[in-house]
Amino acid sequence: MARKADKSADGAPVGRRAVLGMLGAGAAALATAPYLQRGWEGALAKASQVDATGITGLLPSPGGFRYYSIVGSVPRKDETSYELRIDGLVDRPKTYSLAELRALPRTRVVHDVLCTDGWRVENTPFDGVKLADLLDAAGVRAEGKAIRFTCFDGAYSESLTLEQARRSDVMVALNMQDKPISHEHGGPVRLYVAPMYFYKSAKWLSGISVTDKVVPGYWEERGYAVDGWLDGEDRRGGQAA
Repeated sequence: MARKADKSADGAPVGRRAVLGMLGAGAAALATAPYLQRGWEGALAKASQVDATGITGLLPSPGGFRYYSIVGSVPRKDETSYELRIDGLVDRPKTYSLAELRALPRTRVVHDVLCTDGWRVENTPFDGVKLADLLDAAGVRAEGKAIRFTCFDGAYSESLTLEQARRSDVMVALNMQDKPISHEHGGPVRLYVAPMYFYKSAKWLSGISVTDKVVPGYWEERGYAVDGWLDGEDRRGGQAA
């Protein structure tokens, strides 16, 4: 007598139609992945703006980054509305449009991004304009000793000493991971300070003022280190990759 097929032992046969269906679903997933990622990032951004608990800041985006804002709503800026003002103790204050920043000579740095919360995104490329070049163009006066950064979210601020700001791995960043910086990642323009914890890389950058002393920023007024160096960084070096 012929033995009845034991499907549980041999595995159920998979039909041609089912295989084609799985392949189609995989192709669709690959095709829609960028849209899903942008959708997830956008959803996190919107949720975080009404999240008083901060839980949304613990959720990773598909790129490994986590969205966090200290205000309820951040205005969106683009080519028609973005401006970066450089002033304070300088000889030539200037306001740059996004197009003017993009037309300047650029630098590129590939470095791990590390948050004080513990998450890390390895080997992340940033490119933009060296902060030192913008400061030289503005002409820093002799009494200038530090930089104060402000942001168009209306609340966040940061600081660096003038020596830190002149490192070659500190930039006004326009691209991250070889793409324009999105609003959710602090775009269209953010600060990037490669050798320090990511809270030093102010998002939604709108102002750079030269001051005669370090003015502690938003997180620094709440106990974070003014000099937020990553472990093992060369504090006197700063050569871009």
